[in-house]
Amino acid sequence: MIADLSGLEVITLFVEDLPAADAFYRKVFVHEAIFGDAVCSILRIGNIVINLLKIENAATLVEPEQVGNRTSGARALYTVKVKDANAVCSQLKALGVPLLNGPTDRPWGRRTAAFADPAGNVWEVAQELP
Repeated sequence: MIADLSGLEVITLFVEDLPAADAFYRKVFVHEAIFGDAVCSILRIGNIVINLLKIENAATLVEPEQVGNRTSGARALYTVKVKDANAVCSQLKALGVPLLNGPTDRPWGRRTAAFADPAGNVWEVAQELP
């Protein structure tokens, strides 16, 4: 176990189309933009910072590993806890964000629904069931 952990701070997402990803995150999630330039957009979502980074600038962050491409399928799922999954799904639909699945009651006590950003990063909203 790593002894000096103070919490998750930043999630960096590799995106092919920075303007489209930036517009998506500002529309769906963001209340605060922190920084932006030609290769990245850094946005605050609650206590987490999302760094949208153009995929061609990602290699130095993960070398010697390869940067995966969008056509390789889902590579991760990011879950956001919500009070009412149905209400959030209605808001997403009103914003023009299509759901990949759900809302669905899961056997582990959550009602979930998933959607993707323009780069194929998959997000899930999850409501605790009584």
